[in-house]
Amino acid sequence: MKTLIDSITDVVMQVFEENGYDKKYGKVTLSNRPDLCEYQCNGAMAAAKEYKCAPFMISDKIAEGLAGNAMFESAESVKPGFINLKISPEYLADFVSRMKADEGRFGCEKAENPKTIIVDYGGANVAKPLHVGHLRSAIIGESVKRIGKYMGHNMIGDVHLGDWGLQMGLIIVELKERKPDLVYYDESYTGEYPTEPPFTISELEEIYPTASGKSKEDAAYREAAMEATSELQSGRRGYRALLDHILKVSVTDLKKNYDNLNVSFELWKGESDAQPYIPDMVQKMKDQGFAHMSEGALVVDVAEETDTKEIPPCIILKSDGASLYSTTDLATIVMRVQDYNPDAIIYLTDQRQSMHFVQVFRCARKTGLVDDHVELKHIGFGTMNGKDGKPFKTREGGVMRLEYLLDEINQEMLKKIKENQKEKENLDISDDEVEKTAKTVALAAVKYGDLSNQASKDYVFDIERFTSFEGNTGPYILYTIVRIKSILRKYEQTGKTLPTEAVAGAHSASEKNLMLVLARFNAMMENAFEETAPHKICAYIYELANAFNSFYHETKILSEEDENIQKSYIGLLMLTKGILETCIDVLGFSAPDRM
Repeated sequence: MKTLIDSITDVVMQVFEENGYDKKYGKVTLSNRPDLCEYQCNGAMAAAKEYKCAPFMISDKIAEGLAGNAMFESAESVKPGFINLKISPEYLADFVSRMKADEGRFGCEKAENPKTIIVDYGGANVAKPLHVGHLRSAIIGESVKRIGKYMGHNMIGDVHLGDWGLQMGLIIVELKERKPDLVYYDESYTGEYPTEPPFTISELEEIYPTASGKSKEDAAYREAAMEATSELQSGRRGYRALLDHILKVSVTDLKKNYDNLNVSFELWKGESDAQPYIPDMVQKMKDQGFAHMSEGALVVDVAEETDTKEIPPCIILKSDGASLYSTTDLATIVMRVQDYNPDAIIYLTDQRQSMHFVQVFRCARKTGLVDDHVELKHIGFGTMNGKDGKPFKTREGGVMRLEYLLDEINQEMLKKIKENQKEKENLDISDDEVEKTAKTVALAAVKYGDLSNQASKDYVFDIERFTSFEGNTGPYILYTIVRIKSILRKYEQTGKTLPTEAVAGAHSASEKNLMLVLARFNAMMENAFEETAPHKICAYIYELANAFNSFYHETKILSEEDENIQKSYIGLLMLTKGILETCIDVLGFSAPDRM
């Protein structure tokens, strides 16, 4: 279904052409003066230069040509040459009715040529708990993936675990000090290794920081960890078996924590999965003359003549022959192209890693790891700060575990919902339902609080503000959906069935405004996908919630005596609910039935 703005533009372009002007000047935009009109066309201003006449001479002709079109309530030429447009209530009602009939899609067409898009988000490290630093990549990445799926693309989310490097060696060495008799350390052992891991997740999470602390003070300990890392990467059987255990225990715990965020991955690949691709990749870069030695390291030059700042070479191997993040990321690209042949790979990380991705992307293209048709995109996000404007910390100044943060917000939400119950004397809700509702609303508070900001910008994580039922918050959006659900329940309780009929014309300014916002849904979704911008969906549903609540407060919906008008109202509510629920689903949260 064509977007409303495209349909309007087509008509205006046709009138430009009929009057002898290039149709490109008929582009229509949303009005920046909604008090005067709903849509506008400023093309006469630009056309006047080409056709050497006053802009209003062109805008007058166009307005006159649009005057009899059933699409418009009014088409007005305003000096010096603006064209102000108002959509007719009948046309708008028909458009909205067609959206309602297209259940689940609401006029938003799926991609004709679906792309395969890999979204690299998560970035968790094995043997370490998730902390607040993992929150943004998980929340934004999940939403980007869901938006793409809704638009009809084959989206593949990859957690891309940090399971390679010195941290593995540190765990191996510390475990050996604690349990030296484990069979994994016996190089002569040729049998099968135990299926049960020699540690729990809580032990593993304690082992790594202990080992990390020792390595900073004990040079011999660090040397042993580096040696263990090297042996692991060279394929030592016992160490590889330990890595398998570390992965199994860590991934089980990570899945539980990601589930609490309503975040999931199609792939649970790690850096270790890319290691087999490194030798051939490096050799190819050498053979083709892309890689050369510089200060003992193997590098690929990625600077370009048009650069306005220095872009250092991409280091492929360190002077000791060890690989780096850039090596692993390049090998992962090789693996992904071979296994999935993606049209695009999107990476979600802190924006401070932007230079790393400039180097990696340029290196991948220069060395032919990807074809020109493969888009490589980095979404660098800003920092989540506390009220003091500094990166979010615990009260003791440490990095907060993600599960503790979520629990804190759940408790705050539970308190507010219980207070809300008492105020409304809503005491028929069980404690279990209250707790479940609190978790649902708390997750909306966290996700909406993050996603409503442009990804690249820092934002202040304010639990009090995020959990408010008023203003631009997740709970406000959910409260609007719950209000609609309540009205629809009451309507059905009178013995009436939810209507399938078309929505009638607008009966008030607030109803027309609600229709206008609803009608922008498919254009907004297309734009949010094209720009990988979940914050545009947040801005839209906040506007939609406000438009609905204005309509609700000005309209007697359930007491409307004219049955046909009431049916039209209920149909509009059904569409509003469907679109709000679709939008929050692609943002990664849901609404309860009651609050």
